[in-house]
Amino acid sequence: MKNYSLTFDNDRFDIDITPRDENSVVYELLENEESLYILAPFPDQQEDLLKVYYPIDSYRLLSKALQTSMFWQFIFLSFIAVIISILFSTYILKPLRESIKLLEIFIKDIIHDLNTPITSILINLKMMDAKNDEVESITKSAKTIAMLHYNLDTYLKELQYKSEKFDIKEVIEEQVSFFAPMYDYLKWETHIENMIIKSDKNALSRVVYNLLSNASKYNTAQGKIYISLQENILAISNTSYGIKNPTRIFERFYKESDRGLGIGLHIVDKLCKELDISIEVKVEDTLITFLLDLSKVTTK
Repeated sequence: MKNYSLTFDNDRFDIDITPRDENSVVYELLENEESLYILAPFPDQQEDLLKVYYPIDSYRLLSKALQTSMFWQFIFLSFIAVIISILFSTYILKPLRESIKLLEIFIKDIIHDLNTPITSILINLKMMDAKNDEVESITKSAKTIAMLHYNLDTYLKELQYKSEKFDIKEVIEEQVSFFAPMYDYLKWETHIENMIIKSDKNALSRVVYNLLSNASKYNTAQGKIYISLQENILAISNTSYGIKNPTRIFERFYKESDRGLGIGLHIVDKLCKELDISIEVKVEDTLITFLLDLSKVTTK
């Protein structure tokens, strides 16, 4: 606009003559309701000023067109950036994905190879007539390895679940009788009535096993484990040193200490979803309670 005031070589602007006053400012962009304009002095006279102006409506249309053009350029460049990022990420992560795939295949092979000897050990232990501490210790160790085997199998596979009727009290008492002697320094309290439910007994046993295993391993020296069943709610409580992030305890591989694999509670959450059992955790100071809602699997 300033150059135009010197050469008049542009058809986008209009010109006018306006009288000079004490408030007139030359060679600065000004604005009123009708236009954008500048004022330029004439070389040989001081009374009038040359007004070069650009209609405000044309300016707004041009500004809007420029904004639209910049918006679509931004969208296009963002799309190109996303495509490049995806291709780059795919290329960079390919070795990692292949390593994870090989690791999963390796774990599956180990699980498959462990299945036969574990089953054989458990069957032979049941056939043995000997009743002594050594045999019982071997039996418990074998069952612990078997449950770890089942946990890994559940983590890696989409298993088929069956529906059968059984007494939840039997499942809980079986697991308590397994853990209580190993953690005899803990105080165990159970208040369970007989209740028939319809679900997968093996899967629910693994849920109870993992919860009691977690409650035992991360308890205090003179702690307590309390199990109750009231109005279709199975509650498993234990004393502990507290949980830093209660909202993350069901995440895969999440753990707050160096012990364990970090998949036990994740498997509990996964199995509960498959069995249509709601589960939640409550933390009150040093008391942790897992609540399992069995109302959808109870028999009427």
